[in-house]
Amino acid sequence: MSSSGNLIVLSAPSGSGKTSLANRLLAELSGVRFSVSYTTRPKRRGERNGVEYYFVSEADFERMIHADAFLEYAHVYDNYYGTARDFVLKEMESGYDVLLDIDVQGAMKVKERLPEAVMVFVLPPSFDVLRQRLLHRGLDDPRVIEKRLKIAREEIRHYKDYEYVIINDDISRAVEELRSIVLASRCKVERRSLEARRIVETFR
Repeated sequence: MSSSGNLIVLSAPSGSGKTSLANRLLAELSGVRFSVSYTTRPKRRGERNGVEYYFVSEADFERMIHADAFLEYAHVYDNYYGTARDFVLKEMESGYDVLLDIDVQGAMKVKERLPEAVMVFVLPPSFDVLRQRLLHRGLDDPRVIEKRLKIAREEIRHYKDYEYVIINDDISRAVEELRSIVLASRCKVERRSLEARRIVETFR
C-alpha cells in the first residue's frame, strides 16, 4: 500500500443509488475506508448508529462545528450533515482510500479544501426513474419526496463540477465504473512516487 491514500467524493441526488454503489465498492475492493457522516436527522428504520451515520443532537453537532471537527458540513433537508476531519486525514495518511458519500453542497466544500480529491457524480437514468425509486423505497412521505425531487433538479446541474460521471442505469456496470475510477486514481504519479523512485534507483 502506498504512503498516502486518495479521497473519493461520491455525490448524487437522493434516490440515485449512491449508497448502494458505495456499499458494493467497499465489499468488492480492498484498501477503501468509508467515512461515516454525522447527522442531526432521526434514524430511519433499520439504521444503526456508527454504521449508516453517527446520530447526534443539534447542540452536539454545533459544538463540533465550533471545535473545527468537520472537513465539511452542510444544512440539508432541515438537518445538519458533516464529515469528521480527523478520521479522513488519519486514514489517508495510513495509505487507505477514503470514500465520502455526501451531497453537492458538502462536496464543493471538500473540493475547496482538498482540490486533489477525486470527484464522482452519480446520475439516475431520468427524472421519472428517480421519482419511482424514491416512491418504491418507502422511506419518506409524499411531501418529503417532492422536496427531494425539487432539490434534485438543482443538484444535477452540478455534475459538470465533478471529474467523473456515472449513470446508474445498471448497478453492476455502475459499480465496475466506480471501481475503475478508484483503481485508476491509485496509479497517479503522486500516489506512486515512492514506489517509482525506488524502482528508478535500481536502474542507476
